[in-house]
Amino acid sequence: MTANIDNYLGLHATALKLRSQRAKLLANNLANADTPNYKARDIDFRSTLQQVSQNKVTHHGKTHAAHIALTGNPDAQALQYRVPTQPSLDGNTVDTQVEQAKFADNAIRYQASLQFLNKRITGLIRTLRSE
Repeated sequence: MTANIDNYLGLHATALKLRSQRAKLLANNLANADTPNYKARDIDFRSTLQQVSQNKVTHHGKTHAAHIALTGNPDAQALQYRVPTQPSLDGNTVDTQVEQAKFADNAIRYQASLQFLNKRITGLIRTLRSE
């Protein structure tokens, strides 16, 4: 049943999780804007979403504790350090204007995915109730 629900919701459920993780990274960057030697981090959302969606298609659940997982952790693989547009004297690579713009863009896209999922779930509930 869960596979059918995953298919029904599409990539938006996965995108929502990734956008949430990205929001945490961007917020962490902003919180550390004045920390010496802090390196701004981010993920390449598009490639990470593509990788996660491919892993969902090819992933086979472990039925025994001795089985080896077929996929790695896409979050750890996708984490990147941002190259600063203007180097700072203290080694910090956070550009607050860039981070705020990326955070706002991510928040808007998060909200759009959330609204889409809400409509899909509402439609599913109506179908189950035969309205």
